[in-house]
Amino acid sequence: MSEKTLQHRIDGPDDAPVLVLGASLGTTWHMWDRQIPELTRQWRVIRFDLPGHGGSPAYPAASVAELADRLIATLDGLGVDRFGYAGCAMGGAIGAQLALAHPQRLTSLALVSASPRFGTADAWRQRGVVIRTNGLDPIARTAPERWFTPGFAAAQPAIIEWAVQMVRTTDPGCYIAACEALAAFDIRGELGRISAPTLVVVGSEDLVTPTADARTLVAGIQDAGLALVPGTSHLAPVEQPAAVTELLIRHFSTAWQDKPAGQAALGATPPKPVLDPAPPQAQPQPPAVAIEAAEQPQMVRTGTYEEGEKVRRAVLGDAYVDRAAAAADDFTGDFEDFLTRYTWGEVWTRSGLDRRTRSVITLTALVTSGHLQNLAVHVRAALRNGLTPAEIKETLIHTGVYAGMPAAGAAFEVAQRVIREETTPED
Repeated sequence: MSEKTLQHRIDGPDDAPVLVLGASLGTTWHMWDRQIPELTRQWRVIRFDLPGHGGSPAYPAASVAELADRLIATLDGLGVDRFGYAGCAMGGAIGAQLALAHPQRLTSLALVSASPRFGTADAWRQRGVVIRTNGLDPIARTAPERWFTPGFAAAQPAIIEWAVQMVRTTDPGCYIAACEALAAFDIRGELGRISAPTLVVVGSEDLVTPTADARTLVAGIQDAGLALVPGTSHLAPVEQPAAVTELLIRHFSTAWQDKPAGQAALGATPPKPVLDPAPPQAQPQPPAVAIEAAEQPQMVRTGTYEEGEKVRRAVLGDAYVDRAAAAADDFTGDFEDFLTRYTWGEVWTRSGLDRRTRSVITLTALVTSGHLQNLAVHVRAALRNGLTPAEIKETLIHTGVYAGMPAAGAAFEVAQRVIREETTPED
């Protein structure tokens, strides 16, 4: 399989309109298994795995845009021009990116448990540090808490074990790359450019992508509606498969019917569905809810300063940069501007060295010059930039030979404290 394409599976009639399903981070296409029997009555369903997930080759992707481009390359190889798309969580981010970058390809869109910005960049990079140090097991063990309500988890132990094993068998490098991609993902200022008819689905108990995120999506997208699935957490298609399936069928049937003649995927217009009666255990159809207007995001400046701030936040973390900005006043503000523009916008952005190497140099320089007051933040930065605790240790030992053992000893005390804080998984 090419590095530019994604592992995929196709179900349903060859001559039916195409519906593509995208999975969330840490899952495989099997998270959509319980939707397939109903969806394939009317659609040719294509599911794909993220890089390093399931049995897919471990070709890490640096951004959500790259993942969307790989999906387009995959669909091009299958001869698919226009299609509907439904994605959960990271799969939803890919769908939103498709709507922005390839609007002519997309007939309609469903964003399940999605957000225009998933949490904070700091949190995603922190997760990457934990995985790089401890492997995926801590993330796998806590996945059910993030994905399902406690009642569902207690009643479905087999599904919980399946979920844990999915995460454990994911390639760590690809998972870390996906964390970095989500850290950089922020389309709050671009939602108005999404023109595809869009359904936003969110579980009422979802703490990962809460209802406030769903409301932001609906308020920003010009043709969007919201469906709230009661008593459901983040992995709604697994926890409430019947409710999510019915929502998708109604949305994509209506969206395709609303398209002018000749615009439907593969030239076909599916009929309005006739649903079988829902099984007794299924939740009733969740109603759409009214959406109030969301506050518009601020405009983002461009230029060397902005590039420097972007890199500074990626390396040092939002919290640190926000504190520095808040502390700046008339006396120190010009220095903060100079620091961001020159150190981060001119030097750290140069292509001659990667960020890992720059972190090694920075640690060495700080220890050698005795500036231990700045060492803690750059130990954290080194972890974010991909250095392992073992590599940081070797850097300090090597520096000690040339800078002196007392300096290295003091540096070890600082680095040990920071590494313990940064690499200890949350309970």
